Amino acid sequence: MSDTTTPALATRTDGGDPEQFEADVLVVGSGIAGCAAALAAAREGADVLVATKATRPEDAATDWAQGGIAVTQSDPASFAADVHAAGAGESDDEAVDVLVSEARAAVDDVLLDTLGVAFDRDGDDLDLGREAAHSQRRILHVDAATGRHLLRPFLAHLDDHDDVRIRADTAAYDLLTHEGRVHGALLETDDPDRAAVPAYAGATVLATGGVGALYRDSTNPDGATGDGVAMAALAGADVSDTQYVQFHPTVLDTDAVETDDPFLISEAVRGEGAVLRDGNGERFMTEVHEDAELAPRDVVARGVADAREATGEVRLDVSPLSFREEFPGLAEKCADRGVDPDDGVPVAPAEHFLCGGVDVDTRGRASLDRLFAAGECARTGVHGANRLASTSLLEGLVWGRRAGETAAGFDPAPEAVDAPEPRDSDPAMPDNFARGKFRRLRRVMTETFGLERDRTSMRRAAAVLRRLKGEVDAYTRTRTSRGLYELRNAAVTALLIARDAVDAPSAGTHYVVDEESADDPESAGDSESEGAQKTSPDSGVGGS
Repeated sequence: MSDTTTPALATRTDGGDPEQFEADVLVVGSGIAGCAAALAAAREGADVLVATKATRPEDAATDWAQGGIAVTQSDPASFAADVHAAGAGESDDEAVDVLVSEARAAVDDVLLDTLGVAFDRDGDDLDLGREAAHSQRRILHVDAATGRHLLRPFLAHLDDHDDVRIRADTAAYDLLTHEGRVHGALLETDDPDRAAVPAYAGATVLATGGVGALYRDSTNPDGATGDGVAMAALAGADVSDTQYVQFHPTVLDTDAVETDDPFLISEAVRGEGAVLRDGNGERFMTEVHEDAELAPRDVVARGVADAREATGEVRLDVSPLSFREEFPGLAEKCADRGVDPDDGVPVAPAEHFLCGGVDVDTRGRASLDRLFAAGECARTGVHGANRLASTSLLEGLVWGRRAGETAAGFDPAPEAVDAPEPRDSDPAMPDNFARGKFRRLRRVMTETFGLERDRTSMRRAAAVLRRLKGEVDAYTRTRTSRGLYELRNAAVTALLIARDAVDAPSAGTHYVVDEESADDPESAGDSESEGAQKTSPDSGVGGS
């Protein structure tokens, strides 16, 4: 049985800060994609170094995943069709075929046979759930806390692996490149005399997660600052489809509930019969889409936003199911925040998942030699313009395995190249510098690159973001710190989203309306007074 209590990543495990690190494969990130890549590479005989900002499992988005992991059943064609339909016709055929064809083998090998994840059962059979835009039941789950039951035993397994070293609480600042090849990354250090040290590797796998920190309300951990996407782009790798930012439709509405700790209400609840009602008590999704509450996420999220604007609130009516018995973890979260599910759970959309990212092929290879990416920071082509529910864990697992296997095949392995000496000569930044810039960035992104967008506002916002990045760059030239580099990464990723969004045709999560916005992102972006709901290090909500 899987163990979810292991305090993995509590400390750095390789013992100190040497002048440099060397490994056959460097993995940056410790969610399911990073863990899968590390395991696959180690199985191929590679010496693996995992560098992660996380100090505890909750710091990775995987640990927050609720709904489950979709697995191919007897009809793979229907699974592929559901992925394509949810993706608004923008998914890549080859990528979807890889996901569907390898789903069962990857889950059996890693999650069941290696980790012993105790998925929920219906008698002797695995219990299969259904979520939005799935035409049939195919989702393995553990209550509504599937991610933690996958990630924690995964981390414990790697921690005991002879060929895997884990550097917790360690940020990667930049990729090390020479003549079109990636040779590793510059890693954060505790040494007060050295801000960073090089980690040389035969191949590097980015698995850094998403971009939730770019938005005021998000289901991501606060460390989701777009690190992998930004580092890859700055090194010259191709990045695409970042305009496709998915919002989850049912996150606890903090305008209705006094809490600084909102949480996601899994799509599985709607899959079991819950319905959405507006402020007048009327069910409204039946008028929005033929699949009502089980329509694709982008459709439901916009429906919820419109109903909230028209009637003041939206509540998830869980009376059609035995909510407390079927979802005890979510019922406990409601009770902890003073929400009575019998009255309906007040919900609102929040940023959830980046469907684009570092452009990779079906082996996770990026456009730069020896660079790979997997998980949310990668654009595999699976999700197209909108991700199908409960495919993020599966994509991370499948592409992580593939990337790790391929990354382990290079010979010779690590090769030292000249690494930039990080500068930290100027006085420390003002305490409110990064905080103020992040508030400005979040306001621009939330107001301009949210559920609905218009061309004029996006072009104005891109100009604001360019100026903001210039201000941040002035500091990064002479200072090195995690907070500053996270801000730089967020600014770079925000600019990439703006670049991809401005002229891209409307599709899926990139929903472009014709009318011009009355709000000017220039003045909005320069304001430091907005009531951001997600600015403290301890805030955040779950994922699915």
